[in-house]
Amino acid sequence: MNLAMKLRQRAEAGRPVRVGLIGAGKFGAMFLSQAPRTPGLHVAAVADLAPARARDTMARVGWPGEQYAARTIAEAVARGSTWVGEDAQGLIAADGIEVVIDATGHPPSGIRHALACCARRKHIVMVNVEADVLAGPLLARRAAEAGIVYSMAYGDQPALIAELVDWARAAGFAVMAAGKGTKYLPDYHASTPDTVWRHYGLSAEEARLGGMNPQMFNSFLDGTKSAIEMAAVANATGLTPAPDGLGFPACGADDLPRVLKPREAGGVLAHRGQVEVVSSLERDGRPVFRDLRWGVYVTFEAPSDYVRRCFAEYGLVTDPGGRYAAMYRPYHLIGLELGISVASAALRGEATGCATGFRGDAVATAKRDLNAGETLDGEGGYTAYGKLLPAAESLAQGALPIGLAHGVRLIRPVKQGAILRWADIAADEGDPAVKIRREMEALFRRDPSDAPAKRSAAE
Repeated sequence: MNLAMKLRQRAEAGRPVRVGLIGAGKFGAMFLSQAPRTPGLHVAAVADLAPARARDTMARVGWPGEQYAARTIAEAVARGSTWVGEDAQGLIAADGIEVVIDATGHPPSGIRHALACCARRKHIVMVNVEADVLAGPLLARRAAEAGIVYSMAYGDQPALIAELVDWARAAGFAVMAAGKGTKYLPDYHASTPDTVWRHYGLSAEEARLGGMNPQMFNSFLDGTKSAIEMAAVANATGLTPAPDGLGFPACGADDLPRVLKPREAGGVLAHRGQVEVVSSLERDGRPVFRDLRWGVYVTFEAPSDYVRRCFAEYGLVTDPGGRYAAMYRPYHLIGLELGISVASAALRGEATGCATGFRGDAVATAKRDLNAGETLDGEGGYTAYGKLLPAAESLAQGALPIGLAHGVRLIRPVKQGAILRWADIAADEGDPAVKIRREMEALFRRDPSDAPAKRSAAE
């Protein structure tokens, strides 16, 4: 609760936390809107594949043109201004940059940037949860060995869930479940970019005028994004997926303690300590009362009769027996809150969530019958969606991670609903993202209990 004070101290000393942002899309734009209003924070460089678009974004969120006119990063650092360009590796290597943010959403790029940060000893905040799920347990190990912070992005749901889990454990509660809300029906798994807008109540023309990417929005709808985010939470917190992955029970905020408790206690959980996503829709399509579509939650258990009475005395909503309770946050503000991760990494040497093991995986699953010779088109596309599996099960099946199910050719047919495997595709084993994923799989196949070294940059 003292990050704002620490940032002010850095501002008063003339040593702001200097940040490099890679990717000026929606998440990056939201961060850029708040960064100039945060004393002690200086965005010294922005790298994007389309620098002109990045400059347009900065103007749109309120930056004066003279602020981002620096010709070099060195000039930006010296003058307190901002450089904008294409060179992400140059940004990472630049003197004066303390914290790098990867907001590209592209798994291979995120892995490449994280490894470069390890080599250059720059803290990295990984907005790119797709890259984190693909190789985060190994990247976290590399970062710990380099003495830098590798962090989830505060404001995004996985980091906020990890914070709630940490709160519950630090208060001495046993966590039953943690996760988020979303809009879900079973037939959404088959949704494609051609069908996505009707589920959002939009026409294709309305979406086009709003600049909305159908494949990206479809990845939120078809279950892929939920699988990715819950895998990240599992890897960061030690909570684990159910054997069959996500169940998406329909559940509102008031019913969390009744639903998200173990089956033997009348709930839906396959085991204590589970990740789960709750739906804002009943299975017949009716809206759930007080849904948690935009929020995050944790459910926990009273360890004694005395604590049960305390729950009642202080108005906690519990299950009928008063044993299980919940804490939740109804909204998340994504990039508007990202500065908290930056400040935590630079000023505390702490991550706002970080993989500590490989416990959950998001694996490619066929949306329809697929034929040999077809090319997979990645998250939110026409061919596959991401399904959450326990990591051990993913390794046992040789499952293909959804983060690598793009631009690769099938060499054998796959039935609708079946998990795709490495053996089903012509993988480019020389691709850096494939190589580091293979290295991570080999590491955890040898020792499933192996975890990144638990030391911070401050140690």
